Amino acid sequence: MTAPHRPLAAALWMTGSIAAFTAMAIATRQIGGVHDTFEILAYRSVVGWVLVVAIALVLGRARDFRTDRPGSHVFRSVLHFSGQSLWFWALTVIPLAQVFALEFTSPIWVILLAPIVLGERLTRRKLLAAALGFAGILVVARPDFSALQPGVLAAAAAAIFFAATNMMTKLLTRGESIVTILFWLTLTQTGFGGAAMLADGAVTLPTLATLPWLALIGVSGVTAHLCLTSALSLAPAGTVVPMDFARLPIIAVVGAVFYAEPVEPALFLGAALIFLGIWINLRSGISAPAATSRNRDAASRIDRRKSGT
Repeated sequence: MTAPHRPLAAALWMTGSIAAFTAMAIATRQIGGVHDTFEILAYRSVVGWVLVVAIALVLGRARDFRTDRPGSHVFRSVLHFSGQSLWFWALTVIPLAQVFALEFTSPIWVILLAPIVLGERLTRRKLLAAALGFAGILVVARPDFSALQPGVLAAAAAAIFFAATNMMTKLLTRGESIVTILFWLTLTQTGFGGAAMLADGAVTLPTLATLPWLALIGVSGVTAHLCLTSALSLAPAGTVVPMDFARLPIIAVVGAVFYAEPVEPALFLGAALIFLGIWINLRSGISAPAATSRNRDAASRIDRRKSGT
């Protein structure tokens, strides 16, 4: 069966993922001083799991809870939880700009490794799009990598874990429904987050003030992964994942509007580079199947001429 190739539809799903991740970042910032990282991760996963189960039951999709690939789901969840843990720890020990610049090397890893892991084609346009996106990130974040600290290594490793998670997600979409993927993601993340939350013996329960934000984080988490998984089911990972570069300038604007963080001219230059890279990447995704279709038509015409002689 031919894999779906609908880059524009994938781009629409990615806008939902970016919006959901942005909402989750805002909600996390609102309660970061009350709940620690593992508590937020655990509560988010519980909300997400309940939401996925409830929607699946309403839609009559409970049969999708079964899977023939539990090991793959658990492995993906381990990759995702490891990346999240390293990323959150890096936030506490190195400047935010460095963390974000390193996190957004993840699409680069996807583009470089997708041909090996997923059998996707590596093109010059994809490499150019990745280079432009990363250049835009550096312009916006302007990180200082003069000292190789443990936090820098942690953030760099988190990016690799995120790339591996996205590629595992793409592999799972080949045969697993989105409901199955989300059910096992939220279930295993609940277990990992709950164990980590209880490890220090001190747990802060939700309050009336933090509960709405925790609920928003849970809903946003499921929505983000729903949109990302849907996008990956519609187009190659090397086309989908670099769209996430757009999250940095968007979050920078949110910070300026809601938290009075300064907006510098570099933001607009970096955003322009990022969106240029995304546009090139989408053009590459659209033109590739069109060229393949033209080649098939030409070959068909040649075959018909030969059969007629």
